This record gives sequence, structure tokens and C-alpha cells, in this order.
Amino acid sequence: MGLVGAPFMQQEDQTVFDAYANDNDVLNVQGDALTLTNGTTRVTLAGTLELTRDKRGLAAALALKAALDDVVKKLQADPHLPAKVADEPDQKPGVVDNPFN
Repeated sequence: MGLVGAPFMQQEDQTVFDAYANDNDVLNVQGDALTLTNGTTRVTLAGTLELTRDKRGLAAALALKAALDDVVKKLQADPHLPAKVADEPDQKPGVVDNPFN
């Protein structure tokens, strides 16, 4: 399990994910099998994680559970939680030179 960035803390051999802390930190579970990308308005999960019935699977499950527990805790504690966050604005289309010309 890899950690990148400051909002991740080690406490008693368990990873704690500081959900919604910033827009650029990432938690990798089992290398980069599953990636949790932090954001101030959303946390994104990407990848495929196999939770095998062994110590490695247990470690991955505990890391994922700790991260999701923090997400739920932050959402439940927010008295001003909106019904839905605003969608990200669409990027204006740009012009790209055709590399095949």
C-alpha cells in the first residue's frame, strides 16, 4: 500500500485517509490496484482491487475501510451538506494541430 501526500497519517498500523482535505492527494491500495483521489468536493475511486483471503487481502481491505469510514464520517458531520455538488464545468474545446498533416 503506498501513500502520497500529507493528509494521510499512520496510526497503530492503520492508514487514515483525510477525505476532502485538498484536491491533489492520492491513496494507493495494493500498489496502484485501487486509487483513491482526494478532492475538496469529491473523492474518486479508480481501479480493480482483489481482496484475497490472506494477510495482503486483509491489509488492503482495512486500508479501503479506513478511507471509506473517513469519507462517511466527513459527510455525516457536515451540517451544510448539499443535495448534490455542482458538476465540474466543461472545458472549452481547443484547437489541436493534426499531427498527421
